[in-house]
Amino acid sequence: MRLPSLFRRTPFRLTLLFLALFAAASAAILAYVYVASAQEARARARADVDTEVASLLAIYRTRGPDALNAALVERVVRGGHYLYVLVGRDGQTITTSLSDSPLEQQGATSPVWDTFSFTDTLADGRVVRRQGFGVETPLSGGERLFVGQDLGDTEAYLGRLTQALWMAMGMVVLLGAAGGVIVSRNLERSMGRLTAVVQAVQEGDLKARAPQRRSARGQADGGDEFEELGQGLNLMLDRLETSMTSIRHAGDAIAHDLRSPLTRMRAKLEVALIDAEAGKVSGVDALSIALDEADNLLKTFNTVLAIARLQAGGAPDRAVFDAADLAADMAELYEPAAEDKGMEFSAEIETGLMIEGNRPFLAQALANVIDNAIKYTPVGGAVKLRARRRSSGEIEFSVTDTGPGVPAEDRERVIQRFVRLDNSRSEAGSGLGLSLVSAVMEAHDGRVQLDEGPGAYGGYGPGLRVALLTPPAGATSPASPPA
Repeated sequence: MRLPSLFRRTPFRLTLLFLALFAAASAAILAYVYVASAQEARARARADVDTEVASLLAIYRTRGPDALNAALVERVVRGGHYLYVLVGRDGQTITTSLSDSPLEQQGATSPVWDTFSFTDTLADGRVVRRQGFGVETPLSGGERLFVGQDLGDTEAYLGRLTQALWMAMGMVVLLGAAGGVIVSRNLERSMGRLTAVVQAVQEGDLKARAPQRRSARGQADGGDEFEELGQGLNLMLDRLETSMTSIRHAGDAIAHDLRSPLTRMRAKLEVALIDAEAGKVSGVDALSIALDEADNLLKTFNTVLAIARLQAGGAPDRAVFDAADLAADMAELYEPAAEDKGMEFSAEIETGLMIEGNRPFLAQALANVIDNAIKYTPVGGAVKLRARRRSSGEIEFSVTDTGPGVPAEDRERVIQRFVRLDNSRSEAGSGLGLSLVSAVMEAHDGRVQLDEGPGAYGGYGPGLRVALLTPPAGATSPASPPA
């Protein structure tokens, strides 16, 4: 038989478990209360009996057995909670308030305490069996005195106490079960909202989000653990949706950017085939051009693969090295290329810039930035490479040019895969250069920062400044950017 959904829920099961533990603890406490109350009642009865025995013994010592017997007769006639038995030296009962004597310790030389039972006739004629507690005391003249106390009232009190304890236990169980149902319902309702979002995403709805409480300012209120879990789930889904959008965009961009080179490759191969069949040319030149196109395609795919590997596993084989040496090598490598294009190239490099990372990857990232600066800066412009330590402790590589720059609204988008602005479509490339740079810096716990260059002047500009920021050697996380 399948249990109702409520009993299959983990919150309800946990509630039952804690209820069982609480009930066990409550039962132990209630049992202690009962035992302690019973012992207290027994101790109080013993103290009362001790007081009565002391009073009777004082009469016996000062006035003799006859006075003791007279005092017992008077007490029996008066009635009360005490029970008396006086036995003479010959073993015959002299005075008693009981129908059957509880004395059994014949020849005892010291007081003996014990519980006993006796019959009692009620006012309506019913005969009941009751419990008592008393002490048998041998007297110096050979008599034996028994003084006890009727525990009927104590037993009645303990009975009422037991009934109250059982009622309290029942209330604990009932209230605990009711609380468990309420808690389970609330948790199930909170979990149900999150489960509904997960099921919607499984069915393909990436727009589904967990509802969030809003503060008076309209911002998400952290609230309890479920609210925090919902916020984390929403953040994860936002990133997932962004990734899926990027994948779709990347597919469209690949189809767009590879269509032209693939079309050119096919056309040149077709022309080479026609010319070779006609005997006009050998087709070697056409095949060489086709190979160049194939190399460009392979370069594009290799760059995409490198980005994916960096994002998945970070930069491998890290080592500590001087970033100033890397910047100097890049300046020496690209200064001739800039001069060949008729532009000014300068470098400003501080010393002692120790960082921990993969030098080849960082060299590739810096090379991509310098190559872009030279590629998009017109003849007569200027490119400046700078390596320095910021006040925050970060190591910065920056490349500033006097080219057309990147509009502020496009600076975040331009580092995405296959994104090429309209003014760069005429240049060769796949739109992966800055994406690779961003992936390298993220793998090194760094970041890429794009700003406007020196500004527009003399027909140049406004330019672009690309800064690669990475933590110094020994730092575990990137430093906060300076104010």
